[in-house]
Amino acid sequence: MEMRHVPTQADDTHATIPHRITGELVPVLEFQLSGASSVYFEHYVLLYKSPSVRLAAAMPRGAVKRMLGKMPVFLARAEGEGLLAVSRDGPGQVFGVGIPAGAALDVREHQFLAASGGLGYGFSRVRGVANLLFGGSGFFVDRFTAAREPGTLWLHAYGNLVEVTLGTGEALDVEPGAWCYKDAAVHMQTVPINVAAGLLSSHHLLLNRFTGPGRIGIQSMSVYLPSDE
Repeated sequence: MEMRHVPTQADDTHATIPHRITGELVPVLEFQLSGASSVYFEHYVLLYKSPSVRLAAAMPRGAVKRMLGKMPVFLARAEGEGLLAVSRDGPGQVFGVGIPAGAALDVREHQFLAASGGLGYGFSRVRGVANLLFGGSGFFVDRFTAAREPGTLWLHAYGNLVEVTLGTGEALDVEPGAWCYKDAAVHMQTVPINVAAGLLSSHHLLLNRFTGPGRIGIQSMSVYLPSDE
């Protein structure tokens, strides 16, 4: 098991789109777009752009389910030449994650900031006993796929981020509000943990157990953003 603290410019050295990350409390991700590059993002995270940068809206599959779950329905794709900046309304850390060709990354809802234009996008809703901490309604997990060529995904972690790489069969129990992303090959399940508080009492915890191989991103500030049915 390998653990590392993720710097702001993490794992995005192969990104072909010039960009920079500024700010410490609520970071800003700024791109310098050219005619040959594009990025997409949830429309409400846009901070500013050059007039020459064009925006096109796209509605993902299953948009009605996302709307009922109070998730953004429209994604915006930015093309053209000029500046584009995005930011989330929360303290934390912005960083890039590289996705190799043929691989996919699962991202917890409300963590996605921007993606290079070639990455595929989808999502699923996780329900049931595994999500009792979310009021039984479940939550969404976004999936980004690099089908033919590698891509870069920029995420916003609440607090700071630690990335853990699990070997095959290695497992780690994580507080349910603390994970940010995982490789698609990493399996997640919820396990109850009994904490003895004395001879006649105990306390039960629910933790997410991740089993490798692959990476897990863990944020230091746990967040609970419940979705409605």
